[in-house]
Amino acid sequence: MMLNKAELSRYLFVFLRHGESIGNAEARFQGQADFPLTETGLAQARALAHRWQAEGESFDLIFSSPLTRARQTAEILAEAISTPLELDPIWMERDNGEMSGLTREEAREKFPQPDFLNPYDSFAKNGEGDWALFLRAGHALHDLLQRPPGRYLVVSHGGLLNKVMLAILGITPQANNQGPSFFFENTAFARLEYLPQRHRWRFMKLNDREHWKIPDAE
Repeated sequence: MMLNKAELSRYLFVFLRHGESIGNAEARFQGQADFPLTETGLAQARALAHRWQAEGESFDLIFSSPLTRARQTAEILAEAISTPLELDPIWMERDNGEMSGLTREEAREKFPQPDFLNPYDSFAKNGEGDWALFLRAGHALHDLLQRPPGRYLVVSHGGLLNKVMLAILGITPQANNQGPSFFFENTAFARLEYLPQRHRWRFMKLNDREHWKIPDAE
């Protein structure tokens, strides 16, 4: 029996990168090192909260990485739009091993770029390689889809969210970082719709940061 449009259950997902952190401002490889938001990052989160209040945005639940930069972003939004918040470590950034917290200069000195990058190799000796991160992203996506159809916000990190997008598209990690990638600026988000009865994804927005134009609403 064919389902008409009105009978189709839908998921609405918004995948959001956290606001600017101290690690971002200092050009560090953050990984799972824990940095709070800068004043700019707090203003970005408040501007997005103000935008969503004005637009009447709503979600059934917010999921967030427990790392401080993501949690602070999520807490500002959860309070502004009166939505419950659930912290889940599966949404944490890549474990980047011994590179965690290093500046770009320190990282280049300690971990010079190899001639060939194998996606199955560990990152910075003992961190998550591309394939390991891709598998975690797929697991995180699978967990989301075990929830009932609804509207969900995920506050996470650029590296992991990039792999979530690839998992949705069915594109596995390539050697030497080849293939497509998705850019998430601070507090920029992707909006997607999923129809499980048809296994159809719709990409509605990518790297949306229009709220940067909105003055902080404190």
